[in-house]
Amino acid sequence: MQNRYGKLASWIYHLDKPIGHSFGDLEYYQQRLTGCEGPTLEPAVGNGRIFIPLLEMGFAIEGFDGSQDMLEYCQQECRNRGLLNTPTLQTFEQFSYDQRFAAIIMPAGSFQLITETASAMTVLRRFWDHLLPGGRLIMDIDPVESIIAEANAARSWKEDGDSLLTLTSHRAEIDYVKQTTLSHLHYQHWQGGILQSAEIDLFRLRWWGVDELAFAMREAGFVDVVVSGDYQHGRQPCKGDRIISFEASRPSR
Repeated sequence: MQNRYGKLASWIYHLDKPIGHSFGDLEYYQQRLTGCEGPTLEPAVGNGRIFIPLLEMGFAIEGFDGSQDMLEYCQQECRNRGLLNTPTLQTFEQFSYDQRFAAIIMPAGSFQLITETASAMTVLRRFWDHLLPGGRLIMDIDPVESIIAEANAARSWKEDGDSLLTLTSHRAEIDYVKQTTLSHLHYQHWQGGILQSAEIDLFRLRWWGVDELAFAMREAGFVDVVVSGDYQHGRQPCKGDRIISFEASRPSR
């Protein structure tokens, strides 16, 4: 089952993670892409939080997302800024471009949205196919402990006067064999204390061991895998790191 990011989920995401908001990833990807000779692709571009700032910095970047609701925020933000290069509606499994890329980036742990191991391997090979010789794949994952940690929470956002958006999350399942978690995400839109609309998403994530994902990338044909902790390129991950980054290349020949 694929996480769908419906209308309310996308609205809340855009409020919570606006364009340019950084967890350290925007600066990291800017640094890693500096000097990149050729276009970049961002799968799972979302609302454009990373995509749009990179585009405004002058990077040649394409993007896609599988959620029409999420994509509309990105496309509208591109129009508002006069940016002509807007992302398209495509999925991990079926995306296609006529060109190859010098880099593919996946910030914010988006690769973990692919919960089936076989599908994840297929996507890694598709990334390999869409890279130029010598092209790089750069992506993040969350540490295992942060994914399996207790996830029950309630949050709210005020919008447009007396509009209130709420998100309540509940951890429903941890599958230690498939390495996945399932959370029930309840989204609600209130106006003047009256419920206007509601959604529930069955939100799944897959966690990866550090060596496991490095092995998977090599199995997909990548070489020169570098694993880094907390956006410090080349510094081995250690306990307590909030994010783990992977960078690997398609062979030059």
